[in-house]
Amino acid sequence: MWKCVDKMRCFRKRSMLPFLGFLITFLLFFNLYMDDGYVLEAEKRQLGESLMHPANSDRYVHTLRDLSNFSGTINVTYRYLAGIPLPRKKYLTIGLSSVKRKKGNYLLETIKSIFDQSSYEELKEIVVVVHLADFDLVWCENLVQEITRKFAHHIIAGRLLVIHTPEEYYPSLDGLKRNYNDPDDRVRFRSKQNVDYAFLLNFCTNLSHFYMMLEDDVRCSRNFLTALKKVITSRDGSYWVMLEFSKLGYIGKLYHSRDLPRLAHFLLMFYQEMPCDWLLIHFRGLLAQKDVIRFKPSLFQHMGYYSSYKGAENKLKDDDFEEDSIDIPDNPPASLYTNINVFENYDATKAYSSIVDEYFWGKPPCTGDFFVIIFNKSTKISRIKIVTGTEDRQNDILHHGAVEVGQKSVETKQGRQCTSYITLGEFKGGSIEVTNVDHKIGFDIECVRIVVTASQKEWLIIRTISLWTTQPVSQFKK
Repeated sequence: MWKCVDKMRCFRKRSMLPFLGFLITFLLFFNLYMDDGYVLEAEKRQLGESLMHPANSDRYVHTLRDLSNFSGTINVTYRYLAGIPLPRKKYLTIGLSSVKRKKGNYLLETIKSIFDQSSYEELKEIVVVVHLADFDLVWCENLVQEITRKFAHHIIAGRLLVIHTPEEYYPSLDGLKRNYNDPDDRVRFRSKQNVDYAFLLNFCTNLSHFYMMLEDDVRCSRNFLTALKKVITSRDGSYWVMLEFSKLGYIGKLYHSRDLPRLAHFLLMFYQEMPCDWLLIHFRGLLAQKDVIRFKPSLFQHMGYYSSYKGAENKLKDDDFEEDSIDIPDNPPASLYTNINVFENYDATKAYSSIVDEYFWGKPPCTGDFFVIIFNKSTKISRIKIVTGTEDRQNDILHHGAVEVGQKSVETKQGRQCTSYITLGEFKGGSIEVTNVDHKIGFDIECVRIVVTASQKEWLIIRTISLWTTQPVSQFKK
């Protein structure tokens, strides 16, 4: 009998441990919310009132659900300064947040660049949202008048919206944590900037399929939307949280619109902890995108000379920026295979990616070795360009090889393969470029194959495989 009693006591102790762990965790998080200002003051008061009146259980549960449900938007009433959202979802929302600067103002130039560098067809697929986030309402009204005067037709067409978030919705910006030994005014500036972005993201949640964050002092490359669509299409079927089209600041960062509520909540929760571009790294990691996915050439260039913080000089430039982005390859969705021995994690897919510093690297290939791209569906190819080797490994090129295109694919034990190939040309100096492919080949292409025609002692780097199709980007899958 005493053994049974001892067992029951042990069971009770073990069963209490998970409960105590949950209780401690809840109290810690509650302390973070209440003491450190991670949520808006209104939310603090609401949660506090709920805990003071436990009898009202429905309200208590509803409040906790609001705080924990990061997939829902934040309850904010915005002021519409110009334009109203259209009912139809666009392809891309471009968001900008702007405050009064001590020196210079580049917002109008940025808006102009977005519209000027877009074709008529591209303009149909974008909406630009400007968040005037300064608490100086006179400055906001004066700037809105300028925007309305210069871009009235875009406002009327529903392509440009200007909003403002009332100061009452902001959390406290006094007595903030001085992380990284930043001065008080710097902490206040970057903390408010996080909240500015959070409210902008929150507003843009349901406007489009994708969202691009820009700063208010950039210029765009020509037909940047077409380039974005090519990249998004080439990533079809692969997981990503954030794609980067500039290596500077919070410029050219692309998201799925479905992730905007969570990102907005995240910035609000940690608004006083660190600058927004650092928080973005943590957000990306929390959603299981471990590595940066950045593309070249950059599509956006920083053009301001003075920072919005104290008017300090900021002459940073993105040396990967190109004014004309229309030459970015299409690289339609495909599977890639090779029988060349792969070195570490430099696998075949990295040769087909336009991500910075990604490439295929294999051990010395032999005659007859191959590297094949099999499209998800047959397509018309207009141009093929393949580059091997890198600047620091110039000998790791394909010394002897050819490029072939194939059709009549069949399923085999090794996967889908083409049964008929035609040779387009041979590598010279480690690279090959073939134009007018669709005029030379009388069939829709299902495979592109690189064939090694002579063994070599050097390892092989395939830096880039670039393919251009004759299919209009507007037909690509969203």
